[in-house]
Amino acid sequence: MAAHFPFSGKANRVSVYAFFEAHNWSLEAQEKYFGHWYEWTKNFVMNDGDLKPAKGVLFAGESFQFGTHAGHDFHLHGYAVATRLLDLGEFIQGSILPKLDVEALHALEHENHAWIEEANAVTVEYPRPEAPEIGRYRHV
Repeated sequence: MAAHFPFSGKANRVSVYAFFEAHNWSLEAQEKYFGHWYEWTKNFVMNDGDLKPAKGVLFAGESFQFGTHAGHDFHLHGYAVATRLLDLGEFIQGSILPKLDVEALHALEHENHAWIEEANAVTVEYPRPEAPEIGRYRHV
């Protein structure tokens, strides 16, 4: 059974951000969604006998930062959450998803759907600002 998550398949920062754009999520909604994935991953790692000794240090802090690009926006202003989700997603795909059986994967997909609904609710309170006239990925 294949999982359908924003970081599945041949995902990159553009496709992950396109997922956020398709949902019309503000930065606050993106953070909410990423926070759910981060907490789920942290709990899985800390409760797994193999992953905790090897990767537990990545989740030692109280921050939701994860990955090479954590805390950096570079030239991709507004794309930090998408890049962090991609970094976290690559870890999930490589280290956690292979450990899940069909039932656990199915439960995770249902949980993901609930996280999407929660992020949608955040957008009501914090709407996404209008896109600029110049494309977001155009370098000037």
